Amino acid sequence: MNAEQLYDKLLVKLREVMQVDSFELVGLAMGGAWIAERLAKDLGLPHYGVINVAFHRDDYAEKGMTALRTASTMTTHLPFDVNGANVILIDDVLLTGRTVRAALNELFDFGRPAQVELMVLADRGNRELPVTANFVGEQVAVPENQILVLEKDNAGKFSFELEERKQ
Repeated sequence: MNAEQLYDKLLVKLREVMQVDSFELVGLAMGGAWIAERLAKDLGLPHYGVINVAFHRDDYAEKGMTALRTASTMTTHLPFDVNGANVILIDDVLLTGRTVRAALNELFDFGRPAQVELMVLADRGNRELPVTANFVGEQVAVPENQILVLEKDNAGKFSFELEERKQ
């Protein structure tokens, strides 16, 4: 799976949406924020938001220090009024739905959007919560003992790496 091709598919979909609706882009730290930043630039949008889910994770006890480091390097920043906004929430990989749940909790701490849609580069399936993406680059099959990690090079181009899941 080519992350750049998936990005291009999502960019085309957003250009179509722009023809009929206004929206705010919000990326989940880290990979989703990288995607939101590039989409905002490619679409000529004035800004994009970032959501860090560190303090809303249901596995915070297990990932506490890692979550704290992420929270300090890429904090939540929403440069628009959330109340009444049409928000497109962006993440790199959708699996269980738990990160999206945490992102919605963080988003609603800032206000009540009119609508929230979800966009992901890769959808792995295997949900634990009733979460579905409105925009999907591709449905992917990855062995359960591996995780799909989005990487960004110095030129801002995306790629996916497979890593072994830490037990």
